[in-house]
Amino acid sequence: MTDPLTAPPVLRGNFAFFFDLDGTLAEIKPHPDQVTLPEPVRITLYQLAQQQDGALALISGRSMSELDALAAPYHFPLAGVHGAERRDIRDQLHRVTLPEAQAAALYQWLSDRMAPLAGSEVENKGMAFALHYRLAPQHQQAIEKLAQEAVSRFPGLALQPGKCVVEIKPEGISKGAAVAAFMQEAPFQGRQPVFVGDDLTDEAGFEAVNAAGGISVKVGQGETQAHWRLANVADTHQWLFQIAQLHALTDRRESYESPDRGI
Repeated sequence: MTDPLTAPPVLRGNFAFFFDLDGTLAEIKPHPDQVTLPEPVRITLYQLAQQQDGALALISGRSMSELDALAAPYHFPLAGVHGAERRDIRDQLHRVTLPEAQAAALYQWLSDRMAPLAGSEVENKGMAFALHYRLAPQHQQAIEKLAQEAVSRFPGLALQPGKCVVEIKPEGISKGAAVAAFMQEAPFQGRQPVFVGDDLTDEAGFEAVNAAGGISVKVGQGETQAHWRLANVADTHQWLFQIAQLHALTDRRESYESPDRGI
């Protein structure tokens, strides 16, 4: 879907919320270790989760351990590495892994070939590998070609392009598949899904949510399958604050008007 897309409404009702992190809830930084999730945003995510009986998950290319560190002290359902690892509401873990020998051989192969590309970096996520070139955009074409060669040499892998990164991951893994898995489970099941993301990696999430009659929200510019758009991370924060406040006001009003309330 192309522009113009408008900002999503302030939602009220029973929803299942899914959020990307970098570029959606947190500003993108030159290096992933520099990214933080502001405290008011963490608190608001917790409030939204409470209001929706726990139906809120973070879905990211980051590992779950990174997501937990960024969201601390709060503990949410997660899908890390684009869904290759997932933690449900009961804290049960679901993982897709590469054979140990294959992962080691691929990491060595990538490291050897990226070493001459100054400013680039290969990130080993265990079951996936991210080839970063944010600090070396002149190497984009070389890294994309290298990633294509990697999936040709090593079976069972697929490419996932993103902002200044190309990821190599197991086939069949996507944020859309992660959303679909959560939607089969309590407390997400039976709710209208909402997915908010900013990158090419989030398009699979938008597709899954659209197919389920949900609400897909693109953060930032660019062509997208999403039906709504927020201009930037700051607008995303403001939208979340408004939703949480609306639910809090509604809950207080219903409690006040209830004939069973205490005197």
